[in-house]
Amino acid sequence: MSGRLPRWLVKRGVDMKELHGVKKILREKGLSTVCEEARCPNIGECFKRPTATFMIMGDVCSRQCSFCSVNKGIPSLLDADEPAKVAMAVAELELKYVVITSVTRDDLADGGAEHFAKTVLEIRKLRPETKVEILIPDFKGSREAIKTVCDAKPYVINHNIETVPRLYSSVRPQADYKISLSVIKMIREFSDEIITKSGIMVGFGEEYAEVVEVMKDLREAGCEMLTIGQYLTPTKESIPVSEFIHPEVFRMYEAEGKKLGFRSVASGPFVRSSYMADEQFGKES
Repeated sequence: MSGRLPRWLVKRGVDMKELHGVKKILREKGLSTVCEEARCPNIGECFKRPTATFMIMGDVCSRQCSFCSVNKGIPSLLDADEPAKVAMAVAELELKYVVITSVTRDDLADGGAEHFAKTVLEIRKLRPETKVEILIPDFKGSREAIKTVCDAKPYVINHNIETVPRLYSSVRPQADYKISLSVIKMIREFSDEIITKSGIMVGFGEEYAEVVEVMKDLREAGCEMLTIGQYLTPTKESIPVSEFIHPEVFRMYEAEGKKLGFRSVASGPFVRSSYMADEQFGKES
């Protein structure tokens, strides 16, 4: 799809000076954010608050998802000091709520699960009052890896389902829909205290009924919180947008989610899996 964005997808320009403080802290500690790497349209709003979604384990992903702008190739060695660096940045920014995500690291035996756990624990040492949400890859469905991150007791564990099963071969060719559902199920098995969360992007050519079926599958798997947002092509090489979904359809998805019993549903054109994550708890159904 080409041409201008519809009016509901036009955002006001950002004064980059307002973002300098957050960026300065991140650069000083050699940290990456998915906000920057994924070219998120909400970066100005989030950095101004200030908040950020930290991306650990480097900025090179071992998978080739067609929707993502994060660098792809051979990842670098893990930085053993990174968990402590993230914790120091969280403390310096005085964040009450923080989201930690990562590139997918299929090259690591545990997929980076231990690194996630260490990051959660380091944040807790310096900022015990900060609520930590982690957005994890599928760890190839490893029960041991899922248990490792659950044992660190983050406040929320998010694993995005991303799209409907029919489109996995074009959108997430190295992932598996059933494995992603199993991740949610395992989190629920290992802990009844950790909040489970997932996210879907729309605009790939999915049907409304297909999205509703995914929502049903997530609820059956034990998912409590859901985000639904418009896919926007980040680079010329990325899979193109098939359709710009009207805000009314997003409202319909939210209503469907509430009927299905999700604890919270954030559905809208600019919604992303970690966008205003702290405020999602104020919108519980």
